[in-house]
Formats: sequence, C-alpha cells, structure tokens
Amino acid sequence: MAVQSPLPKTVGVTGGIGSGKTAVCAVFAELGLPILSADAIARELSESDPGLRKRIVKLLGGAAYLSNGTYNRSYVAERIFSDRTLQRRLESVVHPAVERELRTRLRQAHSNGHNVAVVEAALVFEAGMDRWLDVIVVVDAPEELRLRRVTERDGSTDADVRRRMRAQLSTEAKRKRADFVIVNDGTREELERNVKFVYVLAQELLGNE
Repeated sequence: MAVQSPLPKTVGVTGGIGSGKTAVCAVFAELGLPILSADAIARELSESDPGLRKRIVKLLGGAAYLSNGTYNRSYVAERIFSDRTLQRRLESVVHPAVERELRTRLRQAHSNGHNVAVVEAALVFEAGMDRWLDVIVVVDAPEELRLRRVTERDGSTDADVRRRMRAQLSTEAKRKRADFVIVNDGTREELERNVKFVYVLAQELLGNE
C-alpha cells in the first residue's frame, strides 16, 4: 500500500456570511500561504462528481441543476435555508466528499513545499472540520455591516440574508471555539495588520519558524 504524503499544518478561516473571510484569506495568500476554499470545492464537486450529483438530485430533485448542468445555487439555498432538517441532510452528503478532496489537495500542497496551508470554510464547526484543523481563525464584523456587504455584493434582500445568518452557527458560538478572532470592521490596512499579527501568533502555536 502506498504511503500517503503528510498534511501540512492547517489554519482554518471561518465566520458568518459577510464577515470577510475571503479578504482575510487574501492577506494570508500575500504572506505566501496556499488557500483552499471548502465552499469552492463543494461547488466544483457538486458538478463534477457523478455520484455526489446523483445523491443531491435524489435529495433535492432535478431542479438542483440548471439545464446546462450548472449547480442551481439560488434554488438550493432557498430550499435549505428554510428547512433545517433538509440542510443537515444535504450537508451529510456533501461534507464527507469535500473533506476527502481537501485532504488530497492539502497533501499536494505539502508535496509542493508548503508546511502551512489555509482552509477557508463557512461551516468549519458544522462540518466537524475543527477536529482536524490545527488552528481556527474566526472572522467577525457587526451584523449590520455584514448585512450591508452581502446585500450590496449579491443583490439579496435583507430578509434573505438574515435567514441565511440564522441558518449558520451563531457568531458567539464560533468565537468561543476559535483560537483567534479577527474583527473586520475597518480599513484594508487595519485588516492587514491584524491578519499579520495573527499569522505570527499562529506560527508560534504551530511550532513553525
């Protein structure tokens, strides 16, 4: 049996919708760390993995995909954010596939010489990823600021965004389980300073020089 490559040390970046996870990861990328997006991988696998696609259709129906085969994100979001049981059932189908792919890509990152990698995921705790991530960073911002960011970015209504917020683990619960919290409510320069500070502390926690 072939010996699998080891995983690099992992920094998980999570936070509520509109908190600015992607902005934080952009700074980590500037510091030379590879960034793996669990949400992007989930979207990719939902379209490229025939087995996963079949299970999603069985759960949500054919409307989960558009006529061109693209994952119908708006339809799926509408279904799951109004039905917590259905949301959990979908997550139980998708999360294991995403975790397997994440581990594959993390091993590749280690093979490419990276001793530390960042995993960006909205549902770190909900998916149980906190059991294997080495350090967890929670990104937070005031709710009204998060709301404004998402409505301006996606064209969503306030009601839709608040419904999506309620479908996620509360910010308070995430902060309690975090190793570090970055509050993203200021300028880009302030965010960069905060991320770099956390990066130094995380390096010490991970035992990397």
